[in-house]
Amino acid sequence: MKRKGLSIKPISFQSSLKTAEGPGAKCPGGLPEMDPEIWSRLPEEVLEHILSFLPLKTVMNLRSTCKNFKSLIYSPSFVSRHSSSSSFSSFLLLSHPQCHGHFPLYDPSLGTWRNLAPSFSISVSGAAPSTLLSSSNGLFCFSIPNLSSFLVCNLLAKSSRIIEFPSYPFGFELLTLVSTSFGYKIFMICTQSSCNQAFIYDSRTHSWQNFDRFDPILSANYYQEGVYFKGSLYFTTSEPFSVVCFDLENGVWERLETNLPSDLTFVRLVSDGEEKLCMVGGIGRNGISRNMKLWELDDERNWIEVESLPELMCRKFMSVSYHNYEHVYCFWHQNTICVCCYTWPEILYYKVSRRTWHWLPRCPSLPEKWSCGFRWFSFVPELYALA
Repeated sequence: MKRKGLSIKPISFQSSLKTAEGPGAKCPGGLPEMDPEIWSRLPEEVLEHILSFLPLKTVMNLRSTCKNFKSLIYSPSFVSRHSSSSSFSSFLLLSHPQCHGHFPLYDPSLGTWRNLAPSFSISVSGAAPSTLLSSSNGLFCFSIPNLSSFLVCNLLAKSSRIIEFPSYPFGFELLTLVSTSFGYKIFMICTQSSCNQAFIYDSRTHSWQNFDRFDPILSANYYQEGVYFKGSLYFTTSEPFSVVCFDLENGVWERLETNLPSDLTFVRLVSDGEEKLCMVGGIGRNGISRNMKLWELDDERNWIEVESLPELMCRKFMSVSYHNYEHVYCFWHQNTICVCCYTWPEILYYKVSRRTWHWLPRCPSLPEKWSCGFRWFSFVPELYALA
């Protein structure tokens, strides 16, 4: 082809290799050709850097070319490098008992609603997962009661693993899925009367471990998960409110020696995982909230007030929660703090970077008669999250 008076001839990489006769050989365009033996001795970190610039589809097609490419593509360093440049959209996903395997998705970047494709619906040996329990970095954890198991899956990669309950029968609460570049863990508290322990499943060993649970009993909120922050899960206790954490590696509980704000009516924690640990709470008297505020934990373990919910928004949120704060739960999603209510189909969210509050509009496909069962999750598609 010609452009601006120049004549450019296409060069075939394969044909140039055939005609090259050494390090000084020339390819058809007159350019020096690299010796194939040099390519074979290319340092792994250089090859990894080159591959990170390829489109995701091309990278995935390279898996079948050789074992070295396949292992390299799934190495933690390559995953981290390529994931940082990926452009997957992130979503807020709604799970409802009457959705029957279909999940409405809200795309905050476009401000649009869509449905998760039916092809992503998962069934195992004829037993469909009944309840979505937790999400983390592209992975979801479902329960399969009739198989006495959990199902951890990556909906984008269409990979999954069945994990049997640690004992039979087995009741649990506060289940939290934590996914990292090195695998995932599932934390839960056993609710059997004869069991006073916490359980952790580790994907690296494919096994359960049990630890002593915290006493006094953690806050009895069935919709709020543990909050992952710097290697530990954080929880709140029942009144008098306090914050405790559980080290996921060492299995050790610790109560934070910190003073909480006064006149709290309810408390929820939320974190981005590594940088910020925040607290959302109601302020009032006699169990009735008159205001809702946001605090952040500083380096000296002091709660610093960040924002107060505007009065009109606060009135609406308190009216839809009916002052029954057990229905309130929070989670972090892409630099946004989402405050939800199990009995209300809208999300109140706070944009951390802009320091502004907003309401997420109701999903247009939801029937008006649905009055409870609304569970929202952060869904950040991640192809390399291993189920």
